[in-house]
Amino acid sequence: MATKLGRSSRALASALRPARPSVPVNARCFSASACNNVAMPADVKNMRQAPRDHPKKLEAPLVNPADKYQTKADDLHRYGSWVMGCLPKYIQQFSVWKDELVLYIAPSAVIPVFTFLKYNTAAEFTQCSTVTAADFPTRDQRFEVVYNLLSVRHNARIRVKTYADEATPVPSITSLYDGANWFEREVYDLFGVFFVGHPDLRRIMTDYGFEGHPLRKDFPLTGYTEIRYDEEKKRVVTEPLELTQAFRNFEGGSSAWEPVGPGTDRKPETFKLPTAKPEEKKEEPKK
Repeated sequence: MATKLGRSSRALASALRPARPSVPVNARCFSASACNNVAMPADVKNMRQAPRDHPKKLEAPLVNPADKYQTKADDLHRYGSWVMGCLPKYIQQFSVWKDELVLYIAPSAVIPVFTFLKYNTAAEFTQCSTVTAADFPTRDQRFEVVYNLLSVRHNARIRVKTYADEATPVPSITSLYDGANWFEREVYDLFGVFFVGHPDLRRIMTDYGFEGHPLRKDFPLTGYTEIRYDEEKKRVVTEPLELTQAFRNFEGGSSAWEPVGPGTDRKPETFKLPTAKPEEKKEEPKK
């Protein structure tokens, strides 16, 4: 049986051998030199020898990135005009930048405006995402308090801004938004903005007994005190800040390694008790 199969396979191979195309011996590889030796038909263009077309400059239309927000910005303009028409007594102005709508109100308008934005069926901004602030010392009302609201029903966001200073309080919105509780405490701690009606307005980020508000522009970067662990007292102590060099002003293109001006040492005289001198060893009398 095996002998018959072997004979039949050899017969089939000998029958198919004449039907194979005749390929030159030197063209039995895929190298470039072998392909060049193969004769190309006259009607086929040789891409290796044909001259290449000069590449043209890529031309793309000039598109302003802000144009993709044009449709949404128009809708926000209409919505801002509608809100301002509903509350002309409380909203001072509004602005639209790309897909962001901002309302500007006075501190006395916080409760009426946020009540409208939460409960009106055309608004329903039921979530308070964040409450933050920014310090502008050159303004009369140096603090800009910023509220970011979210409407899950309408899949929209809105930003509300008001203003305050050290003596001007802002009404708390914790009666409308429970999530604003810690946000307002953070703004009070870092900027010193006082919120009237807050149920528990106390510091939330700085240490107990901390003085000042760290995110104010007039607060020094190094602070006023330093905290360390005293090995002798076996506890954490708070001491006045001790700097190794006087303050250097690097503005004006001066070298970073050259101090500007004489500088003054702000260290108080009674800053720290001097280190006690080591006791002298008493020589015991020899017996």
